[in-house]
Amino acid sequence: MTAMSRRRAARVRVGRMRGGWFTIRGDSVAVEEPMEVRLEVPADGATREHPVSVTMRTPGDDFELAAGFLFTEGVVTDPRALADVRYCRDVDPQEYNVVTASLRDPGAFDATSLTRNFYVTSSCGVCGKASLESVEVMGCQAVPDGTLGIHESELRALPGRLRSAQQVFDRTGGIHAAGLFDAAGAINLVREDVGRHNAVDKVVGALVLSGRLPGSESGLVVSGRSSFEILQKAAMAGFPMVVAVGAPSSLAVTFARRFNMTLVGFAKHDGYNVYSGGERIEGVKGG
Repeated sequence: MTAMSRRRAARVRVGRMRGGWFTIRGDSVAVEEPMEVRLEVPADGATREHPVSVTMRTPGDDFELAAGFLFTEGVVTDPRALADVRYCRDVDPQEYNVVTASLRDPGAFDATSLTRNFYVTSSCGVCGKASLESVEVMGCQAVPDGTLGIHESELRALPGRLRSAQQVFDRTGGIHAAGLFDAAGAINLVREDVGRHNAVDKVVGALVLSGRLPGSESGLVVSGRSSFEILQKAAMAGFPMVVAVGAPSSLAVTFARRFNMTLVGFAKHDGYNVYSGGERIEGVKGG
């Protein structure tokens, strides 16, 4: 599963006004390009290909993005059934990226999930998932007690550690990140993308492809706000905790409380808000 190396930042000419002076200079922007995901499912001694989604993403970690998306959206119900992920042999990836995932077990494919329109933009995620009940139908379950805990001082350090690992952000200033952290507050996996949901799918996909799900001993830290989709993807992967630099939505808070997840928002070095599951945060003073 060796993915091609594609550029994640592009140089453009930009007019810049600073201190009353207008100059023309070069600048770096995050690359945004389409990627199509297809799924090959064995059927009657052959294989049948199903088009699944088109997503606007930052190139890189494409196989992780495809694997994570298929699992967190309930298209592939058992990540162990994923046999192979590759670029489509019939399409030149320099022109248009098509990633094909192959299943070894047709029973791990939920055909009903494809009745939804999986056109994904980098800004809004998958539209149409209007209820928490739909997530339960996908097999998402409440996170059990006794999972990941973290000291509050390490929690406050997470945003800075995530920012330090954002190499593409350093060049462009316009890209999201998602990271995986452990009970000691160490961030051991970071993925970047112009889409918040894509960054999370890349993290989950890395665990899918390495056989490390569920992620009950890891938490997810994200560079932006936390939405219903972010919480859904985290819960599908089994993460008990989501820490966001930005604000949560009302449905994200409801989701976290219903699925026994810890949700932290507005996280920074000197504080944070806890919206759900505060018992997993250690060393907190006051009430």
